[in-house]
This record gives sequence, structure tokens and C-alpha cells, in this order.
Amino acid sequence: MRARLSSGLAGLLLGMSVAVAASAQVDIGFGGVAYDARQPVEVTADNLTIDQSTGQAVFSGNVIVHQGDLRMAAGQVRVIYSERDGRRAVDEVVATGGVLVTRGADAAEGSEARFDVASALLTMAGSVLVTQGPTAVAGDRMVVNMRTGSGSVEGRVRTVLDTGGDQ
Repeated sequence: MRARLSSGLAGLLLGMSVAVAASAQVDIGFGGVAYDARQPVEVTADNLTIDQSTGQAVFSGNVIVHQGDLRMAAGQVRVIYSERDGRRAVDEVVATGGVLVTRGADAAEGSEARFDVASALLTMAGSVLVTQGPTAVAGDRMVVNMRTGSGSVEGRVRTVLDTGGDQ
């Protein structure tokens, strides 16, 4: 069984209450506009540890990462680098410890998040909750393509959608 919510269909589905089996999937959008990876990234944290031999930087304690309208907050963020064309480039960002990701009016929270820079895929796991205005979707795992804004929530998906109707 697979239920889909796209930005065009989301309005039609407001008011439905859905409890879907663990193998089901609900597609979501996130942020509404294309992600721009060329924007600078700003990181603030209580601590930073760099390991040149592994190509990793670990930010810990009240970590906040900003890139344009994308914001991630977590207890710890590990940045994984590689050498490309003679310079270090970020390959992946892994956040743990009460992760909150916001983009525009959309927000997602979970136990951990993994952002693959090349594919622009954001994967969150661990009691994921996504809110978009009056709509909320919860599940075990969320995957969002940050370039297109489309994504999915998997694993015991739950949602309550507001009808906007009078009572």
C-alpha cells in the first residue's frame, strides 16, 4: 500500500486521517524551492575537533548549521571531506542528538540526519516528525531530495490533516 502527497494533491487530502502499515510510503515536499548548494555554509558549535587523517570534522554541543534558508540543529555534526581537484570538498554531513532541520516554513525532527552533498539527499531516521503548516507526518525514516523538494516518509506512517472546514 502506498499513499502519495505532492504539493498539488496535498490540499485535496486535507482532513483525512491516515495510519499506514510499516512498508508504506507517503511522499512529501520540503522547502518548496530548489536547494542551492553554492551558498556558503555557516556552522556554530561549542566545540570542534578535526582529524586530518580521516578527513572529518566533528562539531559538538549546540550545533547550528545554516546554508541559505536551510537550517540544521543537533547535538553533534560530523562533516566528512574528500580531496577533489587538489582541494577538500564536503561529501557528507551526519547529525545526531535531537536533530531539527528547517527550510522555509517546513520542519523535520528525528534522532539522526545524513546529508549526501553529491545527490542532495537528506535522510532522517528515528521517530521522524515532519510539519508543513497545519499538516504533520510522522514515521520511522524520511528521505528528501533537496534539489526537487520531493521526498518520502516510511515505516508506520501517521498523519492528521486539517480539513479547514467549519464545525
